[in-house]
Amino acid sequence: MFRLIAVVGIPLVLLLLAELVLRAVGYGYPAGTVVKRAVKGRPAYCSNAKFGWRFFPPEIAREFDHFVVPAEKSDNTYRIFILGESAALGTPEPSYGFGRFLRIMLRQQYPGVNFEVFTVAMPAINSHALVLIAKDCAKLKPDLFVLYMGNNEVVGPYGAGTVFTPLSKNLRLIRIGIAIKGTKIGQAITRLVALMARNKETPETWGGLEMFLSKQIRQSDPQMAAVYGHFQRNLEDIIRIALGAKAKVICSTVGANLKDNPPFASLHRLDLSDTEKTKWKRKWEDIFQQGVAFEKAGSCTEAIEKYLAATDIDDTYAELQFRLGRCYWNLNEFDKAGDRYARALELDTLRFRTDGRINEIIRTAAANRAGEGVYLVDAAKVFEKNSPHHSTGLELFLEHAHLNFTGNYLLAGTVFEQVEQILPEHIRKAKNAEAAQLSEADCAERLAFTRYDQYVITEDNYSVIRKAPYINQIYHDELTELWRQKTEVLAPENSPVGMQKAAEQYRKAIELDSSDHWLRLKYAMLIETGHKNPLGAMEQYRLLIEQMPHDHHALVGLANLEGKQGDVDSALMHATKAVEIMPTSYMANYIAGLAYQMKGKLKQAQKHFARTIQFGPNFGAAYTNLGKVLSQQNKNEDAEKVYRKGISAEPNNPYLHLNLGLLLKNKGQMTEARKEIQTAVKLDPNLPGPPRPTIQVGR
Repeated sequence: MFRLIAVVGIPLVLLLLAELVLRAVGYGYPAGTVVKRAVKGRPAYCSNAKFGWRFFPPEIAREFDHFVVPAEKSDNTYRIFILGESAALGTPEPSYGFGRFLRIMLRQQYPGVNFEVFTVAMPAINSHALVLIAKDCAKLKPDLFVLYMGNNEVVGPYGAGTVFTPLSKNLRLIRIGIAIKGTKIGQAITRLVALMARNKETPETWGGLEMFLSKQIRQSDPQMAAVYGHFQRNLEDIIRIALGAKAKVICSTVGANLKDNPPFASLHRLDLSDTEKTKWKRKWEDIFQQGVAFEKAGSCTEAIEKYLAATDIDDTYAELQFRLGRCYWNLNEFDKAGDRYARALELDTLRFRTDGRINEIIRTAAANRAGEGVYLVDAAKVFEKNSPHHSTGLELFLEHAHLNFTGNYLLAGTVFEQVEQILPEHIRKAKNAEAAQLSEADCAERLAFTRYDQYVITEDNYSVIRKAPYINQIYHDELTELWRQKTEVLAPENSPVGMQKAAEQYRKAIELDSSDHWLRLKYAMLIETGHKNPLGAMEQYRLLIEQMPHDHHALVGLANLEGKQGDVDSALMHATKAVEIMPTSYMANYIAGLAYQMKGKLKQAQKHFARTIQFGPNFGAAYTNLGKVLSQQNKNEDAEKVYRKGISAEPNNPYLHLNLGLLLKNKGQMTEARKEIQTAVKLDPNLPGPPRPTIQVGR
């Protein structure tokens, strides 16, 4: 017994003591979904901006859309939690996620009921994280869970094609690892290991889908069995957790863009010897290229003949299946086209979309507990039904998996129909029989989906599809031209007149619902940039912070404007508060650095500018200011290194070239100094002075 205690008990006691010490000194971060705070003097549970740190390095972790769940729940409140990833959140613009549609639809039909709809979703996570989120939300008196999840099972943490925490076939080991990261000592060890042995595959900054280019996974890969098994178990556990909290559950299948999103990558079959590969691949390639030539010439019938001949040799190449789908579509053979598009998705080796197996697991999980308060919304089939010839495309999607405004409206309406059927009897009796169901146009008015917002989303998507992995897709030129034309049509909205019209629509929407935080945030941004009304924007930010004191975007927006108005102390207070909430916010650190610099506290300014560069390595203004702060402390060698590093990150920044030139001039290096100053003048002949800080919060 003594030996057992010595070997097991003593280390456990030491670990417990270490954990208590770390907690006592305030080390680490809160690991749960929510953090308890006082909001307007009342206890509430607010979204934890650091939850993602449990699954990603802090530098690249994503976060929730901000929400506040009141600790007290009135009798006439019906509380809904939507769980999922970026598609559930509403990426690229969460203010138009389907949960926000669902909220206004329910309030329209049942005006006497307080419907609370919280979208607890985050880009890049998957079912491993959603189990924890479900556990935390189950403690917040839920009435209903809506699950729209499945896109990130391969590329998210512990997936077969991830750049984050690698796959383990043992789900228990994964959960133990996640649990350890929830402790302070686990956080300390994780950070220490990350600093000592940086994984070269783990990105240092968020790079979107491009991060996964080297992580191709075939449909037949043995690792996929573990991926599907983990998803099934996690989904079943989420359902069990929800039912244990006496909440009902809606499981939704997940849609994907089939017709207008070619596969991101393709690989040939593996089950051949090296000799056979050389022989059949040469033959396959010859036939395939003949088909491509026919297709480019507009001879789809001949192209199909060649493509089908290629499938006899290897039918696992995703691009081949998609080309067949396109040719059948052009010949109006839509059923055949749909089958090939679906097959191309299944074979896509960059697996960013929910596949058929994932959706079948969702359907089965809902069916297995159908009599216990679990319901199925087959969104994938609804999307197909509402698409031309049942092949989903840009009518509902922005790119591969994220819904456009129409798609989110359709999903919300489908979920709404199911919610109505499962509402308690006393709520159903409160329905306003005269209230018409909100149309898409009605929702656009209430959510302030303005022409300016349409431009912003379109321009953003046009930028996204011109990067990897989209640029590797076949027919990419067609897609790029389509989005260019859409952007060009909406470009006039990106003007003072367009923004003024949008701001007026936001003002009207806020009159209808003054509690909507997204409306206030975007309204503040519009009247600042469009109306040049900083005082009005500051008022909106302050009202928003009253509603959501943990919204670091609003704190940054307010701090930025306070600094421009000369209120340095208030700017510093709000910027440092934002840094406390989200230490990796490069803009919060930048504004804090500026405020400290203006107050003459150079060491603090240096620290925050250095963090700005760490979390926003392409933000040239931070290099400029850090270099100046270092020069003010006579650290000219360090300042020179900073300027040169900044020029590497942003070579067309005139201020970096100018400051480097002036520094070199003071050092007597006249030839190089002249070269840098000439470069600065060439980039900006006016050079009015140091750039003032500008931000775009909430995006």
